[in-house]
Amino acid sequence: MPQRTDKSLNSEPTIKDIKQIYDVLTDEEKLKLENNHKVKHFKKNEVIYEEGEVPDSLLCLGSGKVKVYKVGFGGRDQIVRMANPTSFIGYRAFFAEGPHVASAVVIEPCTIFYIPKTIVFELLECNHQFSLNIIRSLAQELGFSRYRTVTLTQKHIRGRLAESLLVLKEIYGFEDDGMTLNVYLSREDLANFSNMTTSNAIRTLSTFVNEKVITVDGRIIKILDIETLERISKLG
Repeated sequence: MPQRTDKSLNSEPTIKDIKQIYDVLTDEEKLKLENNHKVKHFKKNEVIYEEGEVPDSLLCLGSGKVKVYKVGFGGRDQIVRMANPTSFIGYRAFFAEGPHVASAVVIEPCTIFYIPKTIVFELLECNHQFSLNIIRSLAQELGFSRYRTVTLTQKHIRGRLAESLLVLKEIYGFEDDGMTLNVYLSREDLANFSNMTTSNAIRTLSTFVNEKVITVDGRIIKILDIETLERISKLG
């Protein structure tokens, strides 16, 4: 298996790594944040939060990889987001002060920082740049969600799977070889991320392999021809 290049595997992450928060704080605010947050480590397949739970902290992903999914009709999961360091997770429910509408599960061991609601709202009131960064994150996530909603309902199977592979490339990047996706998903997860059945995902992957667009070795996917993959995604 190719060597992962995640920086998180080389050193233990700290709250200082959450740059969109930490770098805009005053020295006093930084000290308060450092003294008033919790750190939790999760193993693969552990549940971080479940649909229906009401959060009392802002969750920041320090290292690892997380999938956010919702159980649909017939019990089939729909992955609505793949999170990477150093992003927020579950923050829609946090700021709405309501329950989570999806669940989050670990796909690669991760570290999560929990910042209490009182600290977050105090920073929002006192630090305008912090507030702007939070608004920017919410706006970017909303834009991406709307885009995915349209493409996953209007594109054909080939276009959906091609787009999902490109999205995974944008989120997690490549290994050192510049071709191998730096994330290893099961066929079921890849299907759930692409709004298709597992059998359709397997068949479409095989088609891409036969067309020499990608290679597949277990959960390792290598993109050989990114221009063709982009064309397939664009054509839908």
